[in-house]
Amino acid sequence: MKIIVCGAGNVGRSIISYLILGNNDIVVIDNNSINLNSIAKEFDIQPILGSASHPDVLERAGAENTDMLIAVTGNDEVNMIACEVGAALFNIPKKIARIDSQDFLSPLWGGLFHERHIPIDLVISPSYTIAKEITALIKIPGVSSQISLLHNKVSMLAVQCTKECALNNLSIRQIENFIPQISLKVFCVIHKDNSFIPTQDYKLQTDDKLYFLILADNANTIMREFGLEKGAIEKLIVFGGNEISRYLAANLEKDDNIISCRIIENDPVVAKNLAKALQNTAIINGDMMSDVILEEAGINNCDSMIAVMPFDKDNLLISLLAKQYNIPLSISLVNNTSYNNFIENTGSNILIDGSAVIISEILQELRKARMRDAYSLGHNNGEIWEISLGEDNINIGQKIMNIDLPSSSMICAIGRKEEIIFPTPETTLQQNDLLILYVGTKAVKKVEKLFA
Repeated sequence: MKIIVCGAGNVGRSIISYLILGNNDIVVIDNNSINLNSIAKEFDIQPILGSASHPDVLERAGAENTDMLIAVTGNDEVNMIACEVGAALFNIPKKIARIDSQDFLSPLWGGLFHERHIPIDLVISPSYTIAKEITALIKIPGVSSQISLLHNKVSMLAVQCTKECALNNLSIRQIENFIPQISLKVFCVIHKDNSFIPTQDYKLQTDDKLYFLILADNANTIMREFGLEKGAIEKLIVFGGNEISRYLAANLEKDDNIISCRIIENDPVVAKNLAKALQNTAIINGDMMSDVILEEAGINNCDSMIAVMPFDKDNLLISLLAKQYNIPLSISLVNNTSYNNFIENTGSNILIDGSAVIISEILQELRKARMRDAYSLGHNNGEIWEISLGEDNINIGQKIMNIDLPSSSMICAIGRKEEIIFPTPETTLQQNDLLILYVGTKAVKKVEKLFA
């Protein structure tokens, strides 16, 4: 597949690092020569210097023979025009655009992105999606990742096994039967950077990361029983004033459990604009590392520190600061997962993989299986697919044990009418079942064929 990626910033880099794993011919356009040269040295791609919205630049990138255009520059208007030019002049079949501004994403303008207006097939908003994930983590303190599946009836949770938690040295069989009346399904363990589907006899070790599915209503209960639940998050400090913090604060203003949210931003113009946009969030303009500013923000009395600044190093510095002040929960956005080796990533100190969040938004368009949604668990950790079995699916009427799934993949849950099933090998698939599959990185192509 030939793909043009417009934008060589953090978002573009995240997408390219994932696309490069497949058999894709990738061209990158950016008007910043430094970003472009940096990304060209790191990946086997063709760099094009120029504005992604200009027809001549798209022509130099080979737009007339392109299968997909992914416009993810930091400018919403440039992304929209790039898709429009790509459709009108080069007839590019699939067009994806990053749109972060709330002004464009308002439901009032829902008909804007249409082939008769602005021809964009998929709108992604990394800022909104990251803010949504942070909001979910705040609601279930102690998890390091959370995804809602099957019409929000099922939660995928990721937890880190600590020396103190009840999971330590338990087998997967014991974990799945920890509370007999609560069903859960373990589908992945990450041990020393290696991800795999564990056997029932595998015993969880300290620092292992455990992924499992559970009915959404039981999520907080199981966290409490595992000894991983944290106290309620009521007072927050957010570092960095941008679209992520704007979306996040807007979400928190609707939450009756949040007592206070304060955003620290050192740019006075950005701080002023945020203050106008938000109703009940305190905006503090000043140096984020100033003792005076931190005291004004209430660092000695807060439950959570959240860092969403542009640079990973700044966000990780906030993680260390939170540890120094004994803050119960810190959340830091990172785009380079190599930093995970330097900062402890546990239920109280969470690193959000910006790359995985961004890839999840476009994953459905990259896969050939007929899926309702898809999520990346991070590079080389596999993917979660939500698939509906239409009447023509070859797997209808088959027992799971008879389906030729690779050993690194599994059917984890089934939504059948109003019922949620955590299946056994004897479970038979039926028409209109909604499947949740875990697909290992190396099994993608084979599973695509099974559910094409």
